[in-house]
Amino acid sequence: MSLYVMKFGGSSVGDTERMKRVAGRVVEKADEGHQCVVVVSAMGDTTDDLIDQAKQLNSELPAREMDMLLTTGEQISISLLSMAIQALGRKAISFTGWQAGFRTESVHGKARINDIHPERVNQALAEGNIVIVAGFQGMTEDGEITTLGRGGSDTTAVALAAAIKADACEIYTDVDGIYSTDPRIVKVARKLKEISYDEMLELANLGAAVLHPRAVEYAKHSGVPLIVRSSFNHNEGTVVKEEATMEQGVVVSGIAYDKNVARISILGVPDVPGVLAEVFGALASEQLDVDIIVQSGVMDGKADFSFSVALSDRENALRVIEALHSRLPYREVTSEENLVKVSIVGAGMVSHPGVAAKMFKVISGEGVSIKMVSTSEIKVSCVIDGEKLHDVIKALHTAYDLDTAEQAVIGGPQVRR
Repeated sequence: MSLYVMKFGGSSVGDTERMKRVAGRVVEKADEGHQCVVVVSAMGDTTDDLIDQAKQLNSELPAREMDMLLTTGEQISISLLSMAIQALGRKAISFTGWQAGFRTESVHGKARINDIHPERVNQALAEGNIVIVAGFQGMTEDGEITTLGRGGSDTTAVALAAAIKADACEIYTDVDGIYSTDPRIVKVARKLKEISYDEMLELANLGAAVLHPRAVEYAKHSGVPLIVRSSFNHNEGTVVKEEATMEQGVVVSGIAYDKNVARISILGVPDVPGVLAEVFGALASEQLDVDIIVQSGVMDGKADFSFSVALSDRENALRVIEALHSRLPYREVTSEENLVKVSIVGAGMVSHPGVAAKMFKVISGEGVSIKMVSTSEIKVSCVIDGEKLHDVIKALHTAYDLDTAEQAVIGGPQVRR
């Protein structure tokens, strides 16, 4: 008997019919002789709907009360799924994140998991139950409810799999694996049979929405086998593991994009030691993450530099920079929106010169200017205007020989074996 953690996202449990389909899928796994722990997200657009309702009442959105509100979405899912499984003749029990033993740091909205005490989960399994656990949530040591941030149900699933020593963690979604790029943009995207933790972590951090970055970090750190597959069919999924076999001739494994990008430029800054430390230290103290940093040449003792932040952090970042003006006499601050970051990722890039040059050539061939560039051993990222994003992605996908003759599988009816 093997022990599986199965995670289903909001689209997989978006309505009662889909909930029944998930229940059937879980019971199928149990009927094969496996123990099952199921982690679920809130149904469909529940989280967005709750946020919209909160905004109608209070524009400030108090962090503690938002956690109290948003965790109810997953509680609805776990109870309904438990009922659906029981209706199929199987024992099932649902637990909130804190009932399942998740202890987090005292940060509302994006808490990290400090520890997991899964005794109740293990006891329920020993009693023959299918265990349903709410993703995305936990509790502090002093009893405050917290959430793990968007995508936190992935993290819940992987962390729980590590804590209960599961044989594998399966992430079920509306696509049947990890593709070389977003199959909604490139219909002939290549489904990857396997991918390394490092490549997947880069893709997740760079905008690929199929897995949450913290979930991949947990999997890599704990060695949890991670499988991404469809909740709508039984197609073979993608395995995320320590070392993946590189397909012959494929240097770039995937292409990711992130629309949540803004560029801020500080012009006419004194070229003296400590300026960058002052600026980015102030941003860090406000929990604002900076991505790409570019400094231009010095003229008349003054320098210009730019950096990218999440579009959602743009206003806060500008506020921090403006507060520095009294002790950092810059000439001007500008910002740009409507930008995207396009990235190529591949473990084979380190031993193949010219990969970045090809990317720059392809982007320029689409008539698009590159505003910022960032590189590492296994990725190249370019910040560009967002108007021709789809054209750029399709051109890059073709240029790196990632197109296939098969159509990507997205959603669809349940396919029985």
